[in-house]
Amino acid sequence: MVIVGSGFEKPRDIGERTFSFAVRIVKLCQHLDQKPGVSRTLANQLLRSGTSIGANIQEAQAGQSKADFISKNAIALKEARESHYWLKLLAATGILPEETLKPLYTEADELIRILSKIIVSSKSKTIK
Repeated sequence: MVIVGSGFEKPRDIGERTFSFAVRIVKLCQHLDQKPGVSRTLANQLLRSGTSIGANIQEAQAGQSKADFISKNAIALKEARESHYWLKLLAATGILPEETLKPLYTEADELIRILSKIIVSSKSKTIK
């Protein structure tokens, strides 16, 4: 069984934090890919959404405008929500134990909250 949260210390920078999340998602998906049946399909979905968060954060940080920055962060937020969903589904179906997924599930939830605040803050700065 893969443990995806042991000894994990959260980076403070959103780029580093989403990269670390992506690394943990890749490791989890490598484990899931070894299982037969639907696990592989779910692993593929989770892999796409879980690694896309950080990629969109990197694009946002190099955004050409404030609108581009907000847009890329909004995409990252959607991907974080999707990852949260797939992790919840993996636990609910018993494919992996909830205690194995809880650290990633919690991190996805925190990323959702952080990204939501970044977007709201950026929009309020744009309006002024």
